[in-house]
Amino acid sequence: MTARLAPHAPKGIAVTTGEADLWCTYAAVRTAAWLGRTGELPGRAATIDYLSSRRNTDGGYAWSKGMASDAWATFYCTQAMAELGAEIPKLDATRGWLRETWSGDAYAMLPGQAPDVWATHFSVRSVVELCGDAPPDLDRLVSWLRALQAPDGGLGWSPEHGGDSDVRACFYGVMSWRALRTVEPELALPWDGPALVRWLREQQQAEGGFRFGPSADIPCLWATYRATAALEALGAAPAEKQSCLDWVLDRRTADGAFVRWAGYDVADVWASFCAIGSVRSLGADTGPHAGPVLRRLHELSCPAGGFTYREPDQAGDALSTAATALATAADDPRQEQWRTWLAGCRLPNEGGVMYMPARGSEVRCTLWALAAGAADADPTAPAGIADWLADLQNPDGGFGYWEGRGSDLVSTAAAVEALRLLGIPVSEVLDTARLAEFVLGCRDEQGHRHVPGAPPTLRAGLQALRIREQLGQASSGELAALLERHRVSSGGFANVGSRMPDLLSTYEAVVTADRQGIFVDSARLTVFLDRLVRPEGIGWTPLAPTGGGVLADCLGSLLRERIEGRRADLPALTLS
Repeated sequence: MTARLAPHAPKGIAVTTGEADLWCTYAAVRTAAWLGRTGELPGRAATIDYLSSRRNTDGGYAWSKGMASDAWATFYCTQAMAELGAEIPKLDATRGWLRETWSGDAYAMLPGQAPDVWATHFSVRSVVELCGDAPPDLDRLVSWLRALQAPDGGLGWSPEHGGDSDVRACFYGVMSWRALRTVEPELALPWDGPALVRWLREQQQAEGGFRFGPSADIPCLWATYRATAALEALGAAPAEKQSCLDWVLDRRTADGAFVRWAGYDVADVWASFCAIGSVRSLGADTGPHAGPVLRRLHELSCPAGGFTYREPDQAGDALSTAATALATAADDPRQEQWRTWLAGCRLPNEGGVMYMPARGSEVRCTLWALAAGAADADPTAPAGIADWLADLQNPDGGFGYWEGRGSDLVSTAAAVEALRLLGIPVSEVLDTARLAEFVLGCRDEQGHRHVPGAPPTLRAGLQALRIREQLGQASSGELAALLERHRVSSGGFANVGSRMPDLLSTYEAVVTADRQGIFVDSARLTVFLDRLVRPEGIGWTPLAPTGGGVLADCLGSLLRERIEGRRADLPALTLS
């Protein structure tokens, strides 16, 4: 059980970029579509451009430019473009990329990763609804879905998760089955239906709203939408249907938009999405809410296209705020305000730090916030985060970005580093035997991989070696050989091969080398950093035409401080 946290927006000051967010953009577009009002959204052409810019050459879509394609981003981008009446570009390439996420039993978020129900839902719906295809092996997929059911009747994140039922997993499983009925109309429900309905109904609380599961502290709109939509798809409804509707409508603010929790004080895009989704699932009229919700969505639109979670000039995020704090002098008077805001991004039902308040706790954001001193502003943070990480560890021993996601080395290294920053031994919180097994499973004779089926990279190797160091398995010889393979003669380190250095790989290389006492040539490092300087900031690579934003500025500043002897112990920050 994580620490009980109060549902109110963070105090202090956040750093805002004014940029759109993919999850927010999808939520805004889908909400407007449910209301039949997509034509009234501002900036249609710019939003379509924003969504299409996330497309990678492999046919998939990424959360932001430069990131790897994943099933979630692919679903959000293509669904939102379709709702806006845009043509999906080069659909055959997207179809091919989706095939690569098939594991043989279900779908993974990334090619080569273990499948989970989040990813399976997104890829099933993309394959069926977008591409008009059927999964490669329907029988195996249905068997995998059937194995999600726990003894209590609910559904878990994967068959390996055993009895960890969650209403979100129920929603994703049920909606996968519903989508499959498009290609197989007679497909029977693969679970004990009465038991599943009973478990879902048991998550309704006395107030009327739903919780994620028995370990959650309080009901919220996110859980309520997932539960009511799953029940509707099963031909059922909450046991106390009117009470549920009343609870949802009680989440309205004075201007008619919605908040996630009782007592929360910011009407964000996800709350309106979940509220309208819940009202629809309960069979009630959404008409009276259309005007206020559309007005709120207009307030959340970004000038360059897309949407964020609240007014763009107030929409801070944990990564930008932490990065700014890390790159700023420790005695700057703004530090306390930034740390207070970061500490406030721990909200009910999850113990980690959220990328954006009222979203979901994420491992990488938790690491960056801790590195920036968030725990100094919240004495309950160490125990709460440790409990959260203990619960978050997957059955295979690794960690995903957030609850229920398949494991990857980026998230796993972030979890281990978070515990190091908190001064808590890994062995006191995690199952170290399973942790070591996951790291070993990402390795072969060519090196370490981000996920077991991905190509080997420098950063995956560095992350694996830092985890092994915390497990008492340091290998300086292996690290030295890895660094030599990826060292670029002109300065810096390359993630693949040894030709194109990049800032993120170089930062992780220096951090890992310093921890194991391996020499790094500061003169060459200085030359590399000088090649990244742009008028507006630091670029990610020497060939980048512009600066990479606040995260690149942060990593470049930290490396510069290390070279100049102003910072001895760099935090092992990870992104991808």
